[in-house]
Amino acid sequence: MIKRISMAVLLIYSFALLVPKASIYAEQQAAASTPSTVIHTKHHDRPRHDPAVRSEDSLYHELVNPETTQHHPFPHDVVLIDVGHGGIDGGTSYGDLLEKDINLAISRELFKLLRSEGYHAVLNRDADYALSDDNRWHTSRSRHRKDLIQRKQLSSEIPTKLVVSIHVNWGKNKSKHGGVVLHQAEGRSAMLAESIQRQLNLMHKNSHQTSVGKPFYLLNRIEVPAVIVETGFISNAEDRGMLTSKDGQKKIANAIASGIAEYLTAL
Repeated sequence: MIKRISMAVLLIYSFALLVPKASIYAEQQAAASTPSTVIHTKHHDRPRHDPAVRSEDSLYHELVNPETTQHHPFPHDVVLIDVGHGGIDGGTSYGDLLEKDINLAISRELFKLLRSEGYHAVLNRDADYALSDDNRWHTSRSRHRKDLIQRKQLSSEIPTKLVVSIHVNWGKNKSKHGGVVLHQAEGRSAMLAESIQRQLNLMHKNSHQTSVGKPFYLLNRIEVPAVIVETGFISNAEDRGMLTSKDGQKKIANAIASGIAEYLTAL
C-alpha cells in the first residue's frame, strides 16, 4: 500500500513539474524566458552548472509516452525543496503574517532560480495544504508526525541529491535578525549549510554560524545531505520587511541558490 501511494505522489509531483498547464511548469517556463537575471546581476561569481542534456520537452514526452522509455519519472537526482508547514499548520506568525505563506513564496523563487540554472529541483508542495493530508498510510494519530513522515518519505521515494527545508524564525529578542542554517551531524550536510550560511550572511551583513539541528526529525531521519534554512526572523522589523516583499523573497532565494550551487560545484 505504501508503494502504491508513493507512486501516486510521484506522478502528482511529476505532472506538477512537467505538464504545461501546471502552475509550477508555467512559472519555470516564464523564468526560462528571462534566464538567470536575478542570479547573474546579483552574483556574478556564482559557479556555473552545465544544464542537463535533455530539455523539459523531452522529459514531458517521456512522461506522457511511457511506452517509449524505461526511465524513472525523475531520471536525475533532484534538489528537493521542503516547503515548511502548510494548510492547518501555519508555523510561526506576526499579526496576520503566517510562516507557511512566506515559506511557499521563497521556495517558489528558489525553485525557479535552480531550474533556470539547469539544476533538477522539486517542490514537495506548491500550494497551501498540509502534507499530512497526503499521508493515509501511516498509523500515527498525530497530524504533525504524519506531516514529518510524509516529508521524509518523499526524499526516500525519488532519487534525491539533497534536501533544503525552508522556514522562518522567531525570537523574543526583536533585535535578532538574519538567516540561520541547521544541519545534520554529517560532513556533507555541514558543507552545504556553510555554503548557504555564507551567502545569507553576505546578504544580511551579519556573522551567524551554522549548528547541528539535533532535535529536528527531518535532519535525523533523512538519509541524504539535508539542511533547515531559517530564512530570517519574522519578529524583527527589518527581516520581516524582506520576508514579506517580492524583492526580498527573491534576494533570500538567490542567496540560498548561490549556496547550493557552490556546494554542488565543490563536490
